[in-house]
Amino acid sequence: MTKKILIADDEVNIVISLEFLMKREGFEVVLAADGEEAITKIREEKPDLVLLDVMMPRKTGFEVCQELRSDPAMQDLKILMLTAKGRDTEVAKGMALGADAYMTKPFSTHELVERVKSLLGLAE
Repeated sequence: MTKKILIADDEVNIVISLEFLMKREGFEVVLAADGEEAITKIREEKPDLVLLDVMMPRKTGFEVCQELRSDPAMQDLKILMLTAKGRDTEVAKGMALGADAYMTKPFSTHELVERVKSLLGLAE
């Protein structure tokens, strides 16, 4: 069964590259441009994993993560937070709110793919 990934990021260039990368790896991809849209699409599409940018309009990645983790129906959803803010406090906040993993931009595409596969139980 094909795993579904939702990419929530307001930076078009990052979305394009992440979408290409994830589709190349065989994942189905859904896109959201802000936090509100991410919540709506996650509830509609039921992805297996969310690549969640921290700094987005309408709702931050932290707010999205917190809202998803407070919903019992979303407990199995894997959340990988992506951010340009790599300070220890941001990482700690993301993990405390329930993120499964945290990566700082810029990141290695190889490392991102490995992390996604690991979170989805697909690591070789």
